[in-house]
Amino acid sequence: MPRPRLIPDALIFSAIRSLLAAGGEKAVAFSSVARATGLAAPTLVQRYKSRDLMLRAALDAGWDALEASTTAAEAEAEMSAKGALALLKALGEVDIALLAADFRHARLRQRAADWRARVETALALRLGGGAKGRETAAALFALWQGQAMWNDAGGKTFRLKEAVKRLI
Repeated sequence: MPRPRLIPDALIFSAIRSLLAAGGEKAVAFSSVARATGLAAPTLVQRYKSRDLMLRAALDAGWDALEASTTAAEAEAEMSAKGALALLKALGEVDIALLAADFRHARLRQRAADWRARVETALALRLGGGAKGRETAAALFALWQGQAMWNDAGGKTFRLKEAVKRLI
């Protein structure tokens, strides 16, 4: 069976992020991406020039998708504490730790910082604004990220909804 000649970047980037999730950055090589996608490794080299550029393109595409999801979630979440929780729930399907896999690159660090500030601002608006709203939003964001990390380790007893009640 011949190898496919063209596969959209989105499918390649998805394969790269799957490899990252399964084995970390060391799992991503032209050869492993070639096996995962069915493309020839030289085709990937021709398309992306280097492993680092291929990895960064996949992470950038992930951040682009997260920013689009954030825009949609902001539009749908009502301006209330309930809306703040709905916003986080809508964003909860994204593995942010995976997107932040390579913080050695200043541009990716900045994207993460900008996104966090955006989400905290959206939360603060839904929690009444002002200094108290910003402070509560920052705490809620940190709790949300901590919950996401520990849920994977089996710590599913923490309820973000209960934390919001205590914070506001």
